Amino acid sequence: MNEKEKTLTAENLLGTRIERMFSSIAPWYDFLNRGLSLRQDVYWRRALVNGLQLPSEPFILDLAAGTLDVSLETVRQHPQALVAAVDFSLPMLHRGREKLAAQGQPRILPIAADAMALPFANDHFDGLTIAFGIRNLPDRGAVLQEILRVLRPGGVAAILEFIPPEVGWRLQLYRLYLNHLLPLIGRVFSRHAFAYRYLAESIVHFPPATAFCQELQEVGFRQVRYRQLTFGVVCLFYGKKA
Repeated sequence: MNEKEKTLTAENLLGTRIERMFSSIAPWYDFLNRGLSLRQDVYWRRALVNGLQLPSEPFILDLAAGTLDVSLETVRQHPQALVAAVDFSLPMLHRGREKLAAQGQPRILPIAADAMALPFANDHFDGLTIAFGIRNLPDRGAVLQEILRVLRPGGVAAILEFIPPEVGWRLQLYRLYLNHLLPLIGRVFSRHAFAYRYLAESIVHFPPATAFCQELQEVGFRQVRYRQLTFGVVCLFYGKKA
């Protein structure tokens, strides 16, 4: 087995492990999101969608859609939008489908698919959202290339992600929360402490905001910008397809 094959095998194994992890916490996912963020996640998603520049009847891809909260926020702000909601975890999508049924929402289509091989044609979507998902994908560069491929020219990708403070007392406090309090809460409520330890590790290893903007530009996005929210705990990133 050559080095490329070894890398692909490692990425596949990691992707499978992450998919199983999210599937296992699906019943508790929304509850813990609200509690651990003190309901800031609602505000973050609203800001994410609000920053998109969309035509009157947009076709949107919600990638790493989870339980479809971003998809629902999209059609709340853009009632004429059609949303393809893609995730690799069927249990997460099933939870989202329950919300769609309860709200009688026909404009969101849940789809189980791999973010690194999206089942869509080139130049397909007016906009794309991904909330707290980009850091969980084994090959970030490949996913960004897929995102760029399926966007129409002029289409905007909106990415919401946790960004740890770089220095100072806020970084120490953030690490204390991520490394100790977060796994404890996850274990108490969901009985899956590993999932929340992984969450902490994935946040710490995500690049700083300026470095991630550089990654977006290197892939081919233009007019790249970012905005920090809630004392810099999370960042909104936007990039346009030329």
